[in-house]
Amino acid sequence: MRPTIKRIAELAGVSKTAVSFAFNDPSKIARSTYERIMEIAEREGYVPDPVARTMTSKRVGAIGVLLPQAIQDTFRNPYVSEVLRGIGTVCHQEDLFLTILPPIKGFLSQAVRNAVVDGFISLGVEAAPDIAALIRQRNVPFVTIDGDADSGITNVGIDDTVAAETMMNYVLSLGHRDVIILSLKSDGPGTAEEHSSRTVDRRLAGFERALQNHGLSLHSPNIRVVPVDVTMESAEEALLPLLSHKIPTAIVSMSDSAAFGAYVACKRLGLTIPQDITVTGMDDVPFSVITEPALTTIRQPGLKKGSYAVRAVLDMIQGRAVASVVLPTELVIRGSSAPPRSVPLAVKAVTLEEA
Repeated sequence: MRPTIKRIAELAGVSKTAVSFAFNDPSKIARSTYERIMEIAEREGYVPDPVARTMTSKRVGAIGVLLPQAIQDTFRNPYVSEVLRGIGTVCHQEDLFLTILPPIKGFLSQAVRNAVVDGFISLGVEAAPDIAALIRQRNVPFVTIDGDADSGITNVGIDDTVAAETMMNYVLSLGHRDVIILSLKSDGPGTAEEHSSRTVDRRLAGFERALQNHGLSLHSPNIRVVPVDVTMESAEEALLPLLSHKIPTAIVSMSDSAAFGAYVACKRLGLTIPQDITVTGMDDVPFSVITEPALTTIRQPGLKKGSYAVRAVLDMIQGRAVASVVLPTELVIRGSSAPPRSVPLAVKAVTLEEA
């Protein structure tokens, strides 16, 4: 016969509430009482019923994170790992489970309907009206990371326009006027239908603003915008034929991952960074400082984004008012950037197969 909480309480000589505290909040009972209850529970083979506990507390003790792409694609971006590390740190501190929710057959709606969680955090997913409405129907807290701050939904992010403008102004101040911009795709394989390109649009707006300050635009002959996935492989694949045809003086990437792909492409074509070509990124993931040369990038606080978002969800659960947060960014200048070469670099006679 399955032991009950009442049976454990009787054997331990305590109340059922004390047994509940032992499993859910040991700090509320004496250490000796906790150890006695746990010893008896182990001997009797007692395990709390999670369904019954949920019905009593009205909480499941889990936070759901909505991803823009399939898990195998999302986790190829080290920036995502930084954000999830921030989320996970707070979940660990608060004894919460973390549920990862990728799109199901390209749709996040199924994940939202079926997830057993106390609140949602969307990572890189704009709050599409149908998804926001579905979450409101469920009456659970909802916070976006890198979403739309003007949507009326609490968002934790950065000013992408200012960050991109800062980077492009720096690159142009070095003297570069022949630039490839590695933009980001929002329609890659496994991408949710709610995934928006607004972050990309905001960053392109920042680049455009800086270019206009120097008499250029995104449509100038020597400014090329190349959309890639947020992976090394996608950037490398896109750049190899471009660099084999015409070598710019700088590559400005919207992500560190794509910038690392530029490193690989340059190495395969025998180009030296930054002597032959400047490469910059955006994120400042841990790998940025250990590449050779170290990557010039925009530092954005991925760890803080994650922790702020969880705290906002927990405040909502407690009925406290929350507001959107815009976190600061910083231009980090390292060895991958330099003034342009004084003499145009000839395209090397090398085929992609040889590269």
